[in-house]
Amino acid sequence: MDGAQRQQIMASVQQQLALQNAQELLQKLSDKCFKACVQKPGSTLSSSEQKCITSCSDRYMDAWNIVSRTYAERIKREQHRH
Repeated sequence: MDGAQRQQIMASVQQQLALQNAQELLQKLSDKCFKACVQKPGSTLSSSEQKCITSCSDRYMDAWNIVSRTYAERIKREQHRH
């Protein structure tokens, strides 16, 4: 296996991991916000439930982005030390 093939495989694995992480994020976001905002599940969401889910989703994504950036910065710092 040459360097180009290795890079191609690594890129594919990274894409698969990114997709898996995105799916996991959406699943957790959906579960947490649904539980927090929908008291009595039915066939439709009330206006207040929709607003709550939107707000909850925004907060969850903001927090996830902060954690992701912080984690990425930490990894960079660790790599520079070695």
